[in-house]
Amino acid sequence: MGFVVLASNFLVQFPIKYYGLEDLLTYGAFSYPVAFLITDLANRSYGKFVARKIVYIGFAIGITFTLFFSTNFSDLISIRIAIGSGSAFIVAQLLDVKIFDQLRKKTWYVAPLTSSLIGSTVDTFLFFSISFYGTGIPWITLSLGDLAVKILVALVMLIPFRLVIGNFKLT
Repeated sequence: MGFVVLASNFLVQFPIKYYGLEDLLTYGAFSYPVAFLITDLANRSYGKFVARKIVYIGFAIGITFTLFFSTNFSDLISIRIAIGSGSAFIVAQLLDVKIFDQLRKKTWYVAPLTSSLIGSTVDTFLFFSISFYGTGIPWITLSLGDLAVKILVALVMLIPFRLVIGNFKLT
């Protein structure tokens, strides 16, 4: 989880410069949704208490690594990315755990899909507004592009989710 946060914090600094996507999308949009898969698998396998522990541990590791390896303290945007990332991560992941737990008895895909979509939406707008509001960076269009990819990846992440829960007979 910590590695996913670190990679995503680093990758969000780089817009995709192909096909006119530089104002719409960063590379971080592709790595971050894996955090929701990790949380949802932990929640399905071990319950909400373990899932929350993984979120807290991932938060601590991710923020520590981000501060040491990815934050340029002489660059205000880099500092804001670290703050935005931590704030958005903890709020969105804990929301994901809560929603997943409330929907866990529904059809297998309802809990991971709903919790990931809501968590991704909250995460995206918290992160981009904290990190880039008032900087001149087109954060609204970047956040919409980011969210579109997160939704697509959330749908794709249902495949490994189903494979894992199907192979391990999780509760």
